[in-house]
Amino acid sequence: MIESSDIRLTKMALNNGAGYMPALGFGTLIPDTAVTKTATRDALDAGFRHFDCAERYRNEREVGDALQGGLAANGIAREDIFVTTKLWNTNHRPERVEPAFEASLDRLKLRYLDLYLIHTPFAFQPGDDQDPRDQNGNVLYDSGVTLLDTWRAMESLVDHGRCRAIGLSDIGLNELLPIYESARIKPAVVQVEAHPYLPETELLEFCTKKGIVFLAFAPLGHGMKPGLLDDPVISAIASRVGKTPAQVLLAWGIQRGTAVITTPKSAARARENFDITALPEDAMNEIDRIQTRKRLNEVVKTGAPGFIAQGR
Repeated sequence: MIESSDIRLTKMALNNGAGYMPALGFGTLIPDTAVTKTATRDALDAGFRHFDCAERYRNEREVGDALQGGLAANGIAREDIFVTTKLWNTNHRPERVEPAFEASLDRLKLRYLDLYLIHTPFAFQPGDDQDPRDQNGNVLYDSGVTLLDTWRAMESLVDHGRCRAIGLSDIGLNELLPIYESARIKPAVVQVEAHPYLPETELLEFCTKKGIVFLAFAPLGHGMKPGLLDDPVISAIASRVGKTPAQVLLAWGIQRGTAVITTPKSAARARENFDITALPEDAMNEIDRIQTRKRLNEVVKTGAPGFIAQGR
């Protein structure tokens, strides 16, 4: 990690020598494509330099348009931003990985990708339908491919030089261990839900020990009720340090050693979420002592894609 007196500029070293990931990232899970464009541009203008995308979000083209326009207007070089996207479950078969990767690059209008993640450890029936189901509504899985098969194909993308780092998302420690142990190119990043109600301490300790960047999504508990933004401990700290609850939660995530992804949908919210400052040690300790345990996203237990932005 490269720490700075300005916590907003913290960067996380990638373990394969592929550079650094800005710890504060903007997530693009936004169902409305028009909002995707404006929110991505607003995030860039606010100072975000890390953008997290996915084939499954169905808005890579809009993100690409916003980034291209924003980079040109602000005189920002491509090398100054960090862009991630993800391989969807229907493309786990090795022969489908590179075409899916190239299609994402094309939609994002990029020549290379900083990070490519396996979106979930579940392989769905291959094909153009991103949500294949049987007549009873059950997800159709693909038993003809293993996660290690998919990982080997991901490694070849790094070998070819158009993808600088690879990793996994929505995976638990038990599923991560065999991939880590068998991988020729070790995972550079693991992205999972994490916040004070779901600190994922054991996984974070493993990632820290192995030099894997732990990337937390839903750091504000987006959509969780009762939620983190109304938690009395968080609210009291926010009042005490002169920040908003969202700013407190994002600072906590970075200071504990994780990268975080947040999805502000307006220019004002983007400026708020980027304007974070370090918390005092006593505040960090208070948050660490929160006992509530709650998960927002159950995708780590099932392939049922209830967490997905619905079609436009």
